[in-house]
Amino acid sequence: MSAEPRGYGSAVPDKAREQLQIHASVQRVFDVLTDFERYPEWAPDLKAARVLERDQDGRGLLVEFRAAAMGRSTTYQLRYDYSGAPHRLAWVLETGDVTRELDGAYHLESESDDSTEVTYDLSVDLTVPIPGFVKRRAEARILKTALPELKARIESLLH
Repeated sequence: MSAEPRGYGSAVPDKAREQLQIHASVQRVFDVLTDFERYPEWAPDLKAARVLERDQDGRGLLVEFRAAAMGRSTTYQLRYDYSGAPHRLAWVLETGDVTRELDGAYHLESESDDSTEVTYDLSVDLTVPIPGFVKRRAEARILKTALPELKARIESLLH
């Protein structure tokens, strides 16, 4: 039996998926996704992003983020996997102050030379118990803003 009050977060991570078409090539989308230091320019909940480790090609392997979350600031580090590049950018949580899991991936599928279907998968598990409805609201905010913000950033760079 769970020690957490009914309706609060559990040890089972929440998984979510969102899709969106972006009018840009797979490579252009991938380039913006891997320009981590610029994330705070287009992702309003991110206050800072700093690459801590790079691979032999200069791409960020370990990136630290500071974000606004539920009225407070949270810091976490994500480790990136480029084995599917440029059609897949995956990450796993290395460390986090309020997250036990924050793993995910962007999947990029070319629809044409200038159109990419982006699928965003995310698995989240928090270290602190919060009511389920609060957790779902936060997840919805992440999912409903992440891809539209990415789309707006990429399409603004093309004009």
